[in-house]
Amino acid sequence: MAIAGIYRRVLPSPPAIEFASPEGKKLFTEALGDGAMNGFFKLISYYQTQSEPAYCGLATLAMVLNALSIDPGRKWKGPWRWFDDSMLDCCEPLEKIKDKGISFGKVACLAHCKGAKVEAFRTNESSVEEFRKLVISCTSSEDYHVITSYNRAVFKQTGTGHFSPIGGYHAQKDMVLILDVARFKYPPHWVPLTLLWDAMDTIDKATGHHRGFMIISKLKKSPSILYTVSSRHEGWNSVAKFLAEKVPLLLKLDNVKDVQDVLSVIFKSPPADLREFIKWVAEVRRQEDGSLVLSEEEKGRLAVKEEVLKLVRETELFKYVSRWLTSESSICKEIESSGDINALPEITAKVCCQGAQVFSGNLCSTDKLCCQGTNVKSVIGDGEKPATIVSGTVVTNGTEQGVDMLVPACQIGPSSLCAFDQGSCRGMHPSTGDVLTILLLALPQQTWAGIKEEKLQSEIFGLITADSLPTLLQEEVLYLRQQIQFLMTDLEAP
Repeated sequence: MAIAGIYRRVLPSPPAIEFASPEGKKLFTEALGDGAMNGFFKLISYYQTQSEPAYCGLATLAMVLNALSIDPGRKWKGPWRWFDDSMLDCCEPLEKIKDKGISFGKVACLAHCKGAKVEAFRTNESSVEEFRKLVISCTSSEDYHVITSYNRAVFKQTGTGHFSPIGGYHAQKDMVLILDVARFKYPPHWVPLTLLWDAMDTIDKATGHHRGFMIISKLKKSPSILYTVSSRHEGWNSVAKFLAEKVPLLLKLDNVKDVQDVLSVIFKSPPADLREFIKWVAEVRRQEDGSLVLSEEEKGRLAVKEEVLKLVRETELFKYVSRWLTSESSICKEIESSGDINALPEITAKVCCQGAQVFSGNLCSTDKLCCQGTNVKSVIGDGEKPATIVSGTVVTNGTEQGVDMLVPACQIGPSSLCAFDQGSCRGMHPSTGDVLTILLLALPQQTWAGIKEEKLQSEIFGLITADSLPTLLQEEVLYLRQQIQFLMTDLEAP
């Protein structure tokens, strides 16, 4: 019985030249001799086919991250840490990407989230001459790779928007090698660089913005990442617009007289999903042998997170946020009436639920708790300070898996802050006050430019400037600021 379906496509040539053809091999040999294929060998070592028809952005990024030897910091299968396109879900749910694909800004945000240095260029912000210079530089190195976002139709190929990395450059012919990650459809192929520019210089109908390219390299130092920007929820777009467009306008009002007024403008009547915009990053691990012993790597990462948390709470801005939360007793009552959502076991259950996909590859139901038996434990080693571990059992498809969540601890004295701020375990995990503080620190400087009172504007700039922060916290803030910038570029064009 015949099976319906499509077995590959014929590569339209011209304009493309198949990599494995006699002419394609000749181009490769000549480019190799010119030193413009140095990045090719790292990329080809980790070349992969996208696992879903709409996963081109994820497969491209996974390939580049592996080529740069960036440690994902989480297991793929068995004991192995490795990037796979199914693991790149921190900026967009996989189910949504599977249905609609992923935008340019979110691929950049994903790369940034995973510890890469990202320089993103839309074609209306660059030129074909600059693109050529960067391609030549990157293909001559093993340390930088180019990801392109382009419209296939320009190459007479079927389909529209697509992502793939550039594997090499032929100077005499001015052609680039595209390592197409949809290998089930088209093989790797050479195309004229100027034609690739034309294919990038098109509008993505989903966002209304130009496509483009990005340069990906490895950061010299991995970010600490206690916090991250979340765009997985449906309301992230309205939150981003509120912060980028509405807040600067509200701050221009005459009744904004002091710091407390500024905080009220931003937090008193925000979009419903604002509290989902900044998330704290929990480290969830399997209970493989029942042992609660932390490895040296885990201790090191936890210590960095605890130091960032401590530095946030030592800022003057945190004190203002704390006082504002205390004064807004109605907010406290509202949260208390709906239950203490920041209680550590409940947070852990939610985190474990989100982590279930990591362990089993499946999304658990949103209408039931899939992390059972949550409890808080304190682990104390010889001569070491205690570490907090929250243990539970993830249940997916009837299979149970014990998991631990490592919690950064920052011991602070009792305060009058409400349960919304402190949670039921005081100081034992990032609180609302911490998250609001880090959000304010991460907002772009131009957010505050419209404040009319010069003295107040100067005070705000003094509170939020990254230059005066300790290095570790400064890195955290700049990391988040970059994430927000990438997401802001994806806001729909007017």
